[in-house]
Amino acid sequence: MVRVGVTGHMNITETTALMVYEAVRALIADHDPGELVGVSCIARGADSVFARAVLDAGARLEVVLPSRNYREAKVKPEHAALFDDLSARAARVLVMDYDDAGREAYEAANEAVLGSVDRLVAVWDGETGQAGSTGSVVDLARAKGVPVHVVWPEGAARG
Repeated sequence: MVRVGVTGHMNITETTALMVYEAVRALIADHDPGELVGVSCIARGADSVFARAVLDAGARLEVVLPSRNYREAKVKPEHAALFDDLSARAARVLVMDYDDAGREAYEAANEAVLGSVDRLVAVWDGETGQAGSTGSVVDLARAKGVPVHVVWPEGAARG
């Protein structure tokens, strides 16, 4: 079994989402879908694009949610239907032991993803940021020895 996690920007454009979807599909094409598990927090943007690509390839999806109230507190109406669909199609949903979504819960979710995967796909423009940002998750993955494949197709943009 090969386990691949994702981190990435939430605010990618629609065009970027299409390019990222194709890039992820190409990355996982060499794997037998029955032997592949994608691990995602299914936030809007990169996480959900990755999750759709994994499921569309016929592989399993495992979801890590930062807190018990994540859906109600953080999922915006325009993302709710996709979030609910991905959650329902997941083979497993792990909810971190936090009542409220926040920095500590997000960091725990990132740790859970990184601690359960063989490699990480980072939908990342290369910019570093604050704790919990895509760049900080990439740094943490590299520090833990988790191989990182950066996906940022030419012409990609944040919205």
